[in-house]
This record gives sequence, C-alpha cells and structure tokens, in this order.
Amino acid sequence: MLVMRILVVEDDDRVARGLVTALRTASFDVQRVATAERALNAPPADLVLLDLGLPDADGIDLLRKLRKRPQTAIIAVTARSEERDRVRGLRSGADDYVVKPFGVAELLARIDAVLRRTRAARAQPEEAEPPIRIGELMLCPSTRRTRLGGDLVSLTRKEFDLLALLAQHSPSVVERGRLLDQVWGEAWEASSRTLDTHVASLRAKVGEAVHIRTVRGVGYVLDRA
Repeated sequence: MLVMRILVVEDDDRVARGLVTALRTASFDVQRVATAERALNAPPADLVLLDLGLPDADGIDLLRKLRKRPQTAIIAVTARSEERDRVRGLRSGADDYVVKPFGVAELLARIDAVLRRTRAARAQPEEAEPPIRIGELMLCPSTRRTRLGGDLVSLTRKEFDLLALLAQHSPSVVERGRLLDQVWGEAWEASSRTLDTHVASLRAKVGEAVHIRTVRGVGYVLDRA
C-alpha cells in the first residue's frame, strides 16, 4: 500500500509533537520542520500542513513558494480565524484552511478529502473533456487550467472544482449541499463557512468576467457578467 508523505511545518514543539503522533498513528509518513528555510529544503511531500506564523518568514510568502510545486497539496494550519485571513490564505494557494484549536478527527477528514482530490486529479486520463466556456471564462478539466480572455488564472484545486461545478450547471442554481458534497466530499460542521470563503476568493479572481451570484437560502449560480 502506498504511504502518503506529510510535511508538518510548525514551530511550536508541543503542537508539532501532537500532530506528528496523530498522523503517524493514522499511518502517514511524517516529517516535521520548524522554519520556512527547512520547509523549502525538505524532501517532496504529498501534503504540507503549514503553520502561517513562523519565526523566520511570512507564512503567506512560504505558501506561495510551496504552491509552485504542483504535485503537493497544502493545508494552512493557523490561529488566524478572520475571514480576510482565510481568503488571503486560499488566494495564495492553500487547498484548505484549518483554524486552531481543531480536533484531530476533523483534521484527518480534511487531509483525506484533499488527498482524494489530488489522487483523482493525477489519475485523470489523457483523453480530455472539452473545455467549459462561460463568456470570457474557459475551464479545461483535463489540465485543470482556467483562463480569462486568454490569461491564465491561478486557482487552488478546490477553487477549480467549485468553479467547474458552477460553470457546468450555469445558468442554473447549484444548491449548497450539492456543492459541499461534490467539492469537499465530507459535510463536517465547518464546511459551510469554508464554501463561502472559497466563493469569496473566486469572486476576487474571476469576478470581472463572470458573476457568482448568491441565491439566499439555496446556493450559488454562475452568471455571465
């Protein structure tokens, strides 16, 4: 059985010990580092658990550098709970965002969901689905690339999955429950807020060409701008 490799980037020794113990108990291959410099020099990992409050560098800057490794998923693990912080982290390339304190069961569920999506993306066949076009927006499912008027837009895995699902059903409304089920796969308590945060991030990235409209009490719909 393939063992998934996780890099824990955490400067707090107590928190790091707890994370490493929980992850190894869950049969992951775990390495822990305490600084941004060591994180950048660490061997390749399938997923990085990244504390954004590191002593030697800005966590968001490190996140952007790690995001250049397309085969690595990233979950930001941080005490920053404000919506603007979550949106900034997601825009900078995090596949998910976990706020301290958190439960081990929730963290493991999020890791499992992110790794499932990563494995599914890697296993996609070469025969590509046709691109999805909404006005100036074009999504290519086979390469998971998004373009606006010819310019490449940088999206995280979940942002792409969310936007693609909305685009596939445009101009129909997609219910919140369906978005949570198909994009996240696990309807844990924090998912609803996570959905809204991802929508806010997407609006900032593609809002000039298309409009993601909220249908109160129902879900979201992707309209042409």
